[in-house]
Amino acid sequence: MANLEIFEITGKRIYLPIASSKVSAGFPSPAAAYEEPDLDINDIVVTNPVATFYVRVKGTSMVDAHIHEGDILVVDRSVEPVHGKIVIAVVDGEFTVKTLYNLDGVVKLVPANPEFQEIILANEQELNIWGVVVYTIHKN
Repeated sequence: MANLEIFEITGKRIYLPIASSKVSAGFPSPAAAYEEPDLDINDIVVTNPVATFYVRVKGTSMVDAHIHEGDILVVDRSVEPVHGKIVIAVVDGEFTVKTLYNLDGVVKLVPANPEFQEIILANEQELNIWGVVVYTIHKN
């Protein structure tokens, strides 16, 4: 299981400048670059501050889902954890990030790396879903 470092959303705001012109993903645009008012990244990634927290990823079980060691995940506890969502789960007291499989009475946590095994929950195991991953902050 992955060790996850949890960060709470605080009232501290960090504003960064944002260019008002869009960045072309095709051919370069001749548009002049000028700045809009400053932006706090929380304004983009957090829709429900009281239910949102950040976690830092340790491990490589989700690399095929583009979640890498050191990435920061934005997790929203108010989003319903349904089949196919990437979730932060607690299994027998240990945190992990996996894709939730919940169909036909089968509940399991699925890694996105073939080197790791699925966590198929047995009757004696306790599963708590802490929240759904809504954004991944990844350094290129």
